[in-house]
Amino acid sequence: MLKTRVITAIVLLAVLLPVLFQASPWPFAWVTVVMMGAAGWEWARLNGLPGSGAIAAGVALALACVWTLVLGGLNAPSSWIWLLATGVWVLGGAFALRAGPGGWPQMARAGRLALGALLLWGAWLAIVQAKVLGINFILSVFCLVWMADIAAYFCGRAFGKRKLAPAISPGKSWEGVWGGLVGVILLGFVWVHVIDVNIAVDSPSLYTLLVQKHGFVSLLALVFLGAMSVVGDLFESLVKRAAGAKDSSNLLPGHGGVLDRIDALLPVFPLALALITL
Repeated sequence: MLKTRVITAIVLLAVLLPVLFQASPWPFAWVTVVMMGAAGWEWARLNGLPGSGAIAAGVALALACVWTLVLGGLNAPSSWIWLLATGVWVLGGAFALRAGPGGWPQMARAGRLALGALLLWGAWLAIVQAKVLGINFILSVFCLVWMADIAAYFCGRAFGKRKLAPAISPGKSWEGVWGGLVGVILLGFVWVHVIDVNIAVDSPSLYTLLVQKHGFVSLLALVFLGAMSVVGDLFESLVKRAAGAKDSSNLLPGHGGVLDRIDALLPVFPLALALITL
């Protein structure tokens, strides 16, 4: 299993790193279209749309992303999109997690499919816009999510006693969440005072922009984004548990599916753009 995970990770890095570090954002945008199409297929399967119907849903989502590129290119959309995404994730995420795995199937399947497509499209648009803002900016957002996850894992293993959401993800603890949030704050401090100052970066990081726009309140913004990464993770776990699935698919051997790898990113990217445009 470990060998499979490592090989898959190497292949993914070989595909993503070259387009991520290219000056032009277009190659990255096209690669992420394919990834979102796969995520749309997984979402449809998890929500009861089998076979060719799930494939059609994934293709439709990919075509929606392509049509967005055709219509607007890589121009920045109106900031109301990010504010709307913030409202949907905060209010909808709270409602879904409160209802639990048993409440999710009670929503009409068409509504679940449409909601997933909207959230995936919004996250894709935010990720592409983050790449337009610069390599340093998009990396700072990626690293925020990764730090929240890694620090939560180790702190949860070392200190975890109180379960966060046992009905959704039994392995997560409140101690892990707090450890992840502390890790995010430390990462932001290092990025602002070391990386952005001493390295010739192509753009300000998320952390520097938050400090410039919100001052001390940027600490609360980082805590908010770290917490929303947990919400994204829990939300996908809830949907999988409601569907009786361990992974969103087997597209990525040893890692599960695309949704399993991007779940925590889905709320963080649009919310990060909302915070820097306020």
